[in-house]
Amino acid sequence: MADHRHDHDGCGIIHTEPQTRREALKTMGAGFGMMAFAQMVGASMLEAAGPIRSAMGTMIPKPDFAPRAKNVIFLFMNGGVSQVDTFDPKPALDRYHGQPLPTGEVKTERKTGSLMRSPFEFSRYGQSGLEVSELFPHVGACADDICVVRSMYTDIPNHEPSLLMMNTGHIQPGRPSLGSWLTYGLGTENQNLPGFVVLCPDQPTVIGPPLWSNGFLPAIHQGTYISDRIPRLEDDFDPYALIPNIHNENVEAQDQRREVDLVARLNRLHLERLQQHDPEIEGAIQAMETAYRMQTEAPEVFDIRKESAATQALYGPGSTARGCLMAVRLIEQGVRMVQVYYAKGDPWDDHADIQGHRVHARHSDQGFAAVIHDLKSRGLLDETLVVCGTEFGRTPVLETGGGGAGGRVTNGRDHNPFGFSIWLAGGGIKGGMTYGRTDDFGFKAIENPVHIHDLHATILYLMGIDHEKLTYNYSGRDFRLTDVAGNVIHDIIA
Repeated sequence: MADHRHDHDGCGIIHTEPQTRREALKTMGAGFGMMAFAQMVGASMLEAAGPIRSAMGTMIPKPDFAPRAKNVIFLFMNGGVSQVDTFDPKPALDRYHGQPLPTGEVKTERKTGSLMRSPFEFSRYGQSGLEVSELFPHVGACADDICVVRSMYTDIPNHEPSLLMMNTGHIQPGRPSLGSWLTYGLGTENQNLPGFVVLCPDQPTVIGPPLWSNGFLPAIHQGTYISDRIPRLEDDFDPYALIPNIHNENVEAQDQRREVDLVARLNRLHLERLQQHDPEIEGAIQAMETAYRMQTEAPEVFDIRKESAATQALYGPGSTARGCLMAVRLIEQGVRMVQVYYAKGDPWDDHADIQGHRVHARHSDQGFAAVIHDLKSRGLLDETLVVCGTEFGRTPVLETGGGGAGGRVTNGRDHNPFGFSIWLAGGGIKGGMTYGRTDDFGFKAIENPVHIHDLHATILYLMGIDHEKLTYNYSGRDFRLTDVAGNVIHDIIA
């Protein structure tokens, strides 16, 4: 097998390609290293290095400027949330309900018909008077803490490429995710927990792991997926049921310590024979060490029963609420980024009936708002950036056939990549404001349009990173999260 090598970042450190790394790990110590790694941590237990040194022993650069935030919580409503039914009220839809769109038929994935008013009432909240629909009354009560960006847009109206774009800055799998870039650039403050954690009851969409992949970054920066669904009702919130295999009753801690040290030693001996750094083997060493230490800290941080009854009531019931509370607890313990997906698949994808949004919002509104209230009560909101978003919006016209509509005239809406809304809070964000605007019917961003690259550039900026400087040399090219685009939205920064 050919040994393809390249120099990442010009520092003279040579790395083998992924096939060579995997083969080395499999053959090292008669395969003992790979076996122990698989048994102890699984493929996703790849944790970021600390805030001082990377896994390869090189110094992690200091932030490019003073950060406004230290951590990120990304609340993800996967499936495509309708902006005109949640955070972007359009009175023109009431006036022209049932009429054709004046600009002509819109080009969407499925056949669409006339304009459709929102069935949900909007109200003004807080001193800012921010308008939010009845679907999100708890979030509306946080109006003075949040900034709603109403002029988001993306490139493609399909779930998979749009989810990849929102998470990795590219429409095809294989690129590092936002959380991976953050841990690569900043490390993590807690060596006993993963630096990037993803929570969801089950795999979101058909994509799954590529949404939190490390891509071509060192393996230690991959997100760690943990299901926030309790397998059995009688387990309630037992963290040992939540994180399987976190504790081995048949092996004492000191015996495990010797096993981990032995495997790490064998791995390092192999690295010495290679006479080069190998990120995948280094990642395996770090992952096993982290998995060992997680046995004591992870059950504690994931045991939300330790929270007061008042705090648990603040979040309410359900997996999304549970994930939101876990996210705050993880951030409190120094995890760099936590992403909370709403549910399995594309639950917000309401082609057939937009009333489905009512159910989804009821399961997420209270938990989302509780994140803001709880972070504030713990003194963490100023240093934690909260982002609540989706992969694209929905059309202001009703969907009349195809796909989920089943060929019938319905009250649903099709995918819309041309204009949608997200909101942000904490971590240097101006509260009580909206930014950007869609047209009178909420179809397309026309004022201060914000691409996903602009959002990513802004998130990195708030974390103290110049998005044009956070690069990684791979396959002869310098890559970055924002590709060759991206502008920081300074107007929403306090």
